[in-house]
Amino acid sequence: MYLNNHSFYSLRYGTISEVELVDLAAKQGLACFALTDINNTSGCLSFIKNAQEKGIKPIVGVDFRNGNHQCYITLAKNNNGFLEINNFLSHHLHHKTSFPYHSPIFKDVITIYPFENVLELEKTTFSDNEYIGITHKNLNKLRFSPLSKLTHKLVMLHTVSFRDKQDFNTHRLLRAIDKNMLLSMLPKKEEGHPEHTFIEAKDLRLQFSQYPHLLSNAEHILKSCSIYFNFKKGKPSQNLTTLLGSEERDYKKLVALCKKGLPERYKDNITYAVKRRLVKELSLIRQQKYVAFFLINWKIIEYARSKDYFYVGRGSGANSIVAYLLRITDVDPIELDLYFERFMNLYRATPPDFDIDFSTWDREDVTRYIFEEFGSKAQVALLGAYVTFKHSGAVRELGKVFGLPKFEIDKLSKGRYNSSQLDNIKKTIIKYAQILHGKPNYTSIHAAGILISQHPTHYFSATNLPPKGFPTVQFDMHIAEDVGLYKFDILGQRGLGKIKDAIAIIKDNNPDITLPDIHNARQFFTDKKINQMISNADCIGCFYVESPAMRMLLRKLSVDNYLTLVAASSIIRPGVSKSGMMREYILRHKDPERAKQKGHPVLLDIMPDTYGVMVYQEDVIKVAHHYAGLDLGEADVLRRGMSGKYRSRQEFLMVKEKFEANCLARGEKIEIINEVWRQIESFAGYAFAKGHSASYAVESYQSLYLKCYFPLEYMVATVNNGGGFYRTETYLQEAKKKGAIIHPPCINKSQIKTIIKGNNIYLGFQHLQSFEKKNIVAIINERNNGLFSSLHNFIDRVPMSLEQFELLIRIEAFRSLNINQRQLLWEAHYKNNSASKVKNQKELFKVSINSFKLPEFYIPDFEKAMDQLEILNFSLYDPFILLKNPTTNTLLAADLKQYINKRIEIFGYLVTAKTTRTTNGKHMCFGTFLDRKGNWLDTVHFPPTLKKYPLEGKGVYRLIGNVVEEFNFLTIEVLKSERKHYRSDAKTSVFYNRKEGIDNKAVPTLLR
Repeated sequence: MYLNNHSFYSLRYGTISEVELVDLAAKQGLACFALTDINNTSGCLSFIKNAQEKGIKPIVGVDFRNGNHQCYITLAKNNNGFLEINNFLSHHLHHKTSFPYHSPIFKDVITIYPFENVLELEKTTFSDNEYIGITHKNLNKLRFSPLSKLTHKLVMLHTVSFRDKQDFNTHRLLRAIDKNMLLSMLPKKEEGHPEHTFIEAKDLRLQFSQYPHLLSNAEHILKSCSIYFNFKKGKPSQNLTTLLGSEERDYKKLVALCKKGLPERYKDNITYAVKRRLVKELSLIRQQKYVAFFLINWKIIEYARSKDYFYVGRGSGANSIVAYLLRITDVDPIELDLYFERFMNLYRATPPDFDIDFSTWDREDVTRYIFEEFGSKAQVALLGAYVTFKHSGAVRELGKVFGLPKFEIDKLSKGRYNSSQLDNIKKTIIKYAQILHGKPNYTSIHAAGILISQHPTHYFSATNLPPKGFPTVQFDMHIAEDVGLYKFDILGQRGLGKIKDAIAIIKDNNPDITLPDIHNARQFFTDKKINQMISNADCIGCFYVESPAMRMLLRKLSVDNYLTLVAASSIIRPGVSKSGMMREYILRHKDPERAKQKGHPVLLDIMPDTYGVMVYQEDVIKVAHHYAGLDLGEADVLRRGMSGKYRSRQEFLMVKEKFEANCLARGEKIEIINEVWRQIESFAGYAFAKGHSASYAVESYQSLYLKCYFPLEYMVATVNNGGGFYRTETYLQEAKKKGAIIHPPCINKSQIKTIIKGNNIYLGFQHLQSFEKKNIVAIINERNNGLFSSLHNFIDRVPMSLEQFELLIRIEAFRSLNINQRQLLWEAHYKNNSASKVKNQKELFKVSINSFKLPEFYIPDFEKAMDQLEILNFSLYDPFILLKNPTTNTLLAADLKQYINKRIEIFGYLVTAKTTRTTNGKHMCFGTFLDRKGNWLDTVHFPPTLKKYPLEGKGVYRLIGNVVEEFNFLTIEVLKSERKHYRSDAKTSVFYNRKEGIDNKAVPTLLR
């Protein structure tokens, strides 16, 4: 009877989850139930899965609407009918066209027209699969309609969108949010009907008791519909099953590729261990039917290599020797003794992860290639994602709906209120924000996932067409895996863009240099200069090793080799640090005897290379299997649970109970079991697979090589790729330390991006705040006709507004003309006032401009620095010259060793600060500063200090605190901090004449 039911995937309309709908049906003892969300099929697969688990026959379709006007409801008679519905829906979503008022004639789809629409359309003929939906309020009108004679076409139609009055109120708020209007202004036509609530079956039968044929026709429709997807454990994959037309040909191709890769990767060192590992992997890959999965990844990589794209293959697949031989990854699993069972085992229900990183621009082309290569039958789509309401965001949306002023919305959103003092409107906002929290707001795109299916993607759902231009399914990764669709992860990463651009810049700036093969990172692992850089944490700009936390860890561990860097790449993750085992790892690393004294003998035996400390994701599998006696399937459930995906599932909780029971049965003490479990649990969502960490370390070494031997070019590439962890000025400061001379943008030398000539770095025009793009293009294009010789020459060739001229003059972009900034400003204003006001008309004659002998102006450095701060958002000058009251304090970071456990006063320029919470929820902060020589100062601001002396944005700070040392890493525990004032918060121009002085009153107002 329930033919038209909405979940909250009827976005900004419905209020009930698809799981709750199934539960409602189960409580009523219904044999079948339909889900027909408005203009999308996001919830269908999850609904089918949950209904099948509850023994209810699921039926799915779509409620097609233009705006809130209902056109018709469709129900899939079978899987092919679902494909038809998704094809039709997707076509209109992609082209952003309205749905026709007459449904197309489907083959395997039931179409139900609302009674009012049939009257309005004057529709009198109906195909076998078309029906007329009659609601309770239509019954009286039906009696007097000629349509009443079409008894075999009339069906009971009751819409379910809400459970109760609160749901309806929530619905009205969602509609107001969707329409971006005050709730009081929301038109009734944009709302659903308050009677669209879930009514018990017996009451529905009673309402239509005088029209039994309406009920029987509805029952007939439900019986004629059936859809099935396999969600059972051990289900076959829905991914593309073969690349070359048959499984046998695919396997022969995979074996041939591996044979080709063996001598390329291992040269003359193809050991028995290598051969044994390869045979083991190939056998299991074939048995698990993952051959096509590997070949597709290989084909993607082959395309990238043909285009000379830089990439990094990581994820659990990096534990695979087959992936190494196919060049999907550059990590040798034999060298690193990577755990095979993390990569794959007979109990693992999902294929290994291959996360393949490309530079941002290359990624777009690789994505295009995948759609063209594998999508000839519409089998490729981007994976979707849901953006849900968060409490603070919901408060903001509801605040606008109720017409609250911004400052009140801010207070509510940030929780700055006393609940007992809130008025009714604010209480209502807080109440409904809690109701909306976690509900889907709109669909989006998964950060990296691409689906390549055996079936057309519309077999599983409709697709949207976002601005990227690639079809995107309307469900997320969790339901994709549930139905057997496993994503290919193609990601964009700035670090690879830096490496690629750095090589091009090096070749341009050093044409006689021959670079080694950057892809062969192993040659860098034993480079003493590079390893010394790592040990000194001289890694600014380098992938994954430049953050303050990583810099601290590298120093504490004294990392000077590849394997320790691999460990560090995972230890830095929150899981290890949260468990307290990061510090324990450092202690054991520095004193291996401590591991024998403190470590559990079983854990030491399982993880000798990490001193018995769980560091990698596969350590969870090892401990669960070897310590707790779980089989590999159960261990993998635990590992997936620790990844944060399935922590609430019953299977995970059962494995947790078995973990404890097995350990107790083995005679382990409960306190030891609890401690091991605590360490495992802290990994949730954070631990890396060892192969993943190794892949990161490879890229780190590649970038470290470039910075070590070509630091200036590498810093230019870093700036041009949007930096990294820090702001642009930090990388320019680093370039200065390495010997660069940094120049502001120059009209005769600069490009859009930053460039380097020798050791001279010229900032790109793109760094000029508020400078128009059209003017950048005009300067560069006109310069192809010759350099600019004078201000008049520039003005004649590149017309622009006076405000834009002033930006260039103030940033010293005309310095190649050897004319003082102030003189240029005088001339620019005079020229502007003298110029013809007729636009777009060429001058018939060149009019000469009078030249005036102007006094010699002196411009202090601090004033130039202030101009740069305003125009570039950073200064190329020493920030300490900007201080209103210059300090005589000369203490530097290099002096701190003399003051360990002593109180000091030092001045530092704030680079970055990371706020975190203590175990009791109070805010504390880790600060990173530069001293006046450009060297690092690291600080800790505990809650009482941070509350009394908060960091107030970038600037120079006076820091008072105690110097503490841990593992040879020095930190200042700040007791007091104070941001020092600059000479002027708002720039005021003061002119000086070195010889005779100038009265400031004589300077035109525009120049002040």
